[in-house]
Amino acid sequence: MPRPVPSREAIATAILDAVTARGAAKTLCPSEVARALAGGPGADWRPLLPVVRAAAIALARDGRIGVYRKGKPVPDPTGVKGVIRLGAAPPDA
Repeated sequence: MPRPVPSREAIATAILDAVTARGAAKTLCPSEVARALAGGPGADWRPLLPVVRAAAIALARDGRIGVYRKGKPVPDPTGVKGVIRLGAAPPDA
């Protein structure tokens, strides 16, 4: 039986915790958060990836985290496509 999708608050908390744990100068892939929320190794995390990305983009719009592409902050993460990384909010955010 598949696990239920975590609440938006739980996803946001998981993202913030992961970004904080990673440290100010490092980033992480949204799939790391999806894997943790899915229950660890062997769990199907892929269905969670879109909701994790959406929560991350909402947190970035609020200035709580940064969304990065190719090592640079994405100024407006709303329509970002492709591979992204999550990290601490850029200093000018």
